[in-house]
Amino acid sequence: MRKNQKLITQEIPVLIKQLAIPASTGMFFNTMYNVVDTFYAGLISTQAIAALSLSFMIFFLIIGTGFGFSSAITALIGNAFGKKREKLAIIYAHKGVVFVPLTGVIISMFGFLFADDIFMLLGATEGYLQDALDYVYTILFGVVFFMANFALNAVLVATGDTKSYRNTLIFGFFANIALNPLFIYGFLFIPVMGIKGIALATVLVQAINMFYLFRKVLQTKMIHFERLDYFLPHKKIYRNILKQGLPVSLNMLSMAVGSLLILYFISNYGIYAVAGYGIGFRVEQLMLLPALGLSTAVLALVSNNYGAKQYERVKETLYYALKYGFIICLFGVGFLYLFGEFIIKQFDNDALVVNYAVEYLFVEVWIFFAFLVLFICVATLQGIKKPKMIFYIAAYRQIIAKFIVGYTVVHIFELEIIWLWVSLLVMIYSAAIFMFLYTKWTLNKLHIPI
Repeated sequence: MRKNQKLITQEIPVLIKQLAIPASTGMFFNTMYNVVDTFYAGLISTQAIAALSLSFMIFFLIIGTGFGFSSAITALIGNAFGKKREKLAIIYAHKGVVFVPLTGVIISMFGFLFADDIFMLLGATEGYLQDALDYVYTILFGVVFFMANFALNAVLVATGDTKSYRNTLIFGFFANIALNPLFIYGFLFIPVMGIKGIALATVLVQAINMFYLFRKVLQTKMIHFERLDYFLPHKKIYRNILKQGLPVSLNMLSMAVGSLLILYFISNYGIYAVAGYGIGFRVEQLMLLPALGLSTAVLALVSNNYGAKQYERVKETLYYALKYGFIICLFGVGFLYLFGEFIIKQFDNDALVVNYAVEYLFVEVWIFFAFLVLFICVATLQGIKKPKMIFYIAAYRQIIAKFIVGYTVVHIFELEIIWLWVSLLVMIYSAAIFMFLYTKWTLNKLHIPI
């Protein structure tokens, strides 16, 4: 069970690679999973791609909530381990694997009640609306599986295991390739489902992965059935999870709201702009994966070493994560400038859709450096259990500034869509600079100068 001992003893550069590479690999296959979904939606129709883009924002709400609370569980378990309080770590693990799926049930109820109203507010009508609802209603039935996987992975990451979740994401990618056409077009007793089949494949994959991750967690002895009362709700433990995870979840949820806002403004340019944005956004995610992998490593290392009062190792983690991240970002910018248009054309050959996607991508690739700083600072603040500012900066960049920018560009000056992308780029950099300075100030207060 004390696999995490290496997190406070081995060399930081080695540990970052050991944790970040499997995490990034898994996230690559997770993003490719979404790319496969977009590809098959494109085979159905451009309307299906637009509907998938619209539905993805509610899907992101699900992912954001799960990610926020799972990272809280990782941080709390990591801090407990660092302080050598193994029983407390085990209690957090048991409570977490119940708490997070319960939040999934609440999200499902919310989605069934309000999804159609949200889509109509964003301008979806008739077939476009029905496609979006067919997809998201099916996803909502499987939210509990998503949340269980987030909670189980949180326990594994806290012990230094990022490989198990990677394995589920690799499996999911290949399973999705097989299941999508099977459910979309039907076979033997399986009926033709269209876009609903894309969602059903996702739910089935999540259910299968849940059983695998549960088995891996059982092997760590972090979860057992010797004390069933460990699974029962506990006010103080739940409060700690909420206190640690709510700012991060709200951060992610604000990203979902921000995505809905930007879709509202993009819809003023037409369905081809929405489809182009959806494709460009998914391609862009490919190059953000290493930064996300690094943030996973930072969270595990900072939480364990901060709990163990190994403050020099906390500072060293930030230094190497930023160093490696900036090198990777440079590669990402060059790669997408060379191959971005070719990749986009694999999803839709419509010249107007491709033009919108390429225009978006060639501006937004420069956002990688800002996102790297944001991801690493967020992980650091989580690791030292100081997450409050995360939500406030997210509310600024995802809702307040995004609304001001969108309304100004689209409704006041009625500019071309490229100016929307440029304005968003500037906004993200302002948030990243502030977050870095705030993280530095917070660490200095804790006598961890950087």
